[in-house]
Amino acid sequence: MSTVTPFGTRLREAMDSRGPLCVGIDPHAALLAQWGLDDDVAGLERFSRTVVEALADSVAVFKPQAAFFERFGSRGVAVLEQTVADARAAGALVVMDAKRGDIGSTMAAYASAFLDPASPLFSDALTVSPYLGYGSLEPAVALARRSGAGLFVLALTSNPEGAEVQRAVRADGRSVGATMLAHLAAENEGAGPMGSFGAVVGATLGDLSSFDLDINGPLLAPGIGAQGATAADLPAVFGKAVRNVVPNVSRGVLKHGPDVAALRASAGAFAEEIRAAVSA
Repeated sequence: MSTVTPFGTRLREAMDSRGPLCVGIDPHAALLAQWGLDDDVAGLERFSRTVVEALADSVAVFKPQAAFFERFGSRGVAVLEQTVADARAAGALVVMDAKRGDIGSTMAAYASAFLDPASPLFSDALTVSPYLGYGSLEPAVALARRSGAGLFVLALTSNPEGAEVQRAVRADGRSVGATMLAHLAAENEGAGPMGSFGAVVGATLGDLSSFDLDINGPLLAPGIGAQGATAADLPAVFGKAVRNVVPNVSRGVLKHGPDVAALRASAGAFAEEIRAAVSA
């Protein structure tokens, strides 16, 4: 059993002290151009360093999207390693958005890359896909428990295509998405103040009262800002589980760069709006 403070406990503390905001680090080509940066490794490094320096001492969570770094090969991954290290050193938690999913030794290798403290990519949590069966995630679940890390499992995503899988109804009458939520509730049973095994649930999905979102774990909620959802929408979408919601904002904050003061002001405003909405 790990003696490291579990991710759920650390996340709860960060959300309570810094506000429940997750800022995505999504250095796609259009955003680099908007910042006046070239679409190359130097631009990637400048972008990532600016975001971390501006916000790592104030936001609860960063969510770097691994694909935007991997597209530059080994040099891009090196920038990702430094971004993760710098963010965590400044006190922010890092959720690696890599959406890994496979079986057996391959899933174990993915888990080792992001959830083993000896890895240069070690993050506080990792997004994973359960659509080879929830049981396929077991190597990641086990390593997360040992290392004090967490997982965010894709359950009810905001993209329209997701519904054809996530809302499909099983033979027992329960949807696939609801099944994933039930698995996570079982993982988090008895944990306090919050479990370490969360779900990804889109903030743009409207009324989700037919799903039991009270999994005693965090709910990573993309969709605030550019995708159309607002902080005020959160209570209606998440109901009694709203206190455990970690809303993710990417473009809504990042569009204000490279001006550091503007980045800080935008993140601060989102954090306050979200804090007010979930505590009302």
